[in-house]
Amino acid sequence: MTGLLRSLTPSQQVALMFVTLFGLLLLATVAVVLTSLRELPDTPEGDARRADRKAVQRALRSSWLMAGVFWVSWAAGDTVATVLFALVAFFALREFVTLSPTRRGDHRSLILAFFVVLPAQFWLTGTGHFNLFTVFIPVYVFLALAVVSALADDPQHFLERNAKLQWGIMVCVYGMSHVPALLLLEFPKWDSGKNAFLVFFLAATVQTGMLVEHFATRQLRRKSKLQLRTPGISSSFSWRAWAAGVIAGGVLGGLMAGLTPFKPGQALGMALIACAAGSLGHLVMKALKRDRGATPWGEGMESLTGATGLLARVDALCFAAPVFFHSVRWYFGL
Repeated sequence: MTGLLRSLTPSQQVALMFVTLFGLLLLATVAVVLTSLRELPDTPEGDARRADRKAVQRALRSSWLMAGVFWVSWAAGDTVATVLFALVAFFALREFVTLSPTRRGDHRSLILAFFVVLPAQFWLTGTGHFNLFTVFIPVYVFLALAVVSALADDPQHFLERNAKLQWGIMVCVYGMSHVPALLLLEFPKWDSGKNAFLVFFLAATVQTGMLVEHFATRQLRRKSKLQLRTPGISSSFSWRAWAAGVIAGGVLGGLMAGLTPFKPGQALGMALIACAAGSLGHLVMKALKRDRGATPWGEGMESLTGATGLLARVDALCFAAPVFFHSVRWYFGL
């Protein structure tokens, strides 16, 4: 089997990966559909199972979305991939801003964010200007947005308004821009045509960690062993469930080392870093949602974004991608 894989071209190897991925998702979807046909009793146990079903369905929808985006990105080439992730960032930022009321004095800052900062950040990503794209938003945009807002002559809640927009840009634009940037990294003795495996590695490990954490929480709750760490922010976060998710994602990363330029130990370490950053970033986004009085991102927002809760599906990736990207660049000296 290994000899067969090595005989394939990089493009054929990536194509085989996507065929396998979509096949597994299809099998999982069929299994969930068949399971949903079973009647459940109107008891607390039945309600818990229905909640589990909905959670699995949401996870599957999220997985299909991410797999579809990654497949289109790879099939269409690096340029289209960058544009596609820019669109994802655009709609995610729109959801974020929609839940954060703005004033008339913010209109210029919003125009700057959506139509100048976002395209510029992804242009820097797509053209491989890594040294500039890593500091463009944290340094230059940080100052520019505040100046534009000050020139609007509206001092009311000035700090709060600017902080909200800065947060939205950092999470939705800066974080997401690091995903297509992985396609442009050049490793010694590694064909850059196989960089799609890096994106798959990141998404698979982070998603696995989130799923295992969710189901570990369910099991701990059923056994009355769930000790919430942040009950005011999350009704499900506990260190035991979090550790289970991170370890599961790390083990998966170690097993996927052959698909990456990493050795098994390196793959394990990078996966642990990505899973930890993604899950803790997801917790941070829960805190922001609580602050805005929203339970899930995008609840009832289909008419605004065309996708229900897009930010909820990519928030962990937005936090994990920059941490993973810079960890890889630093460790390998790229």
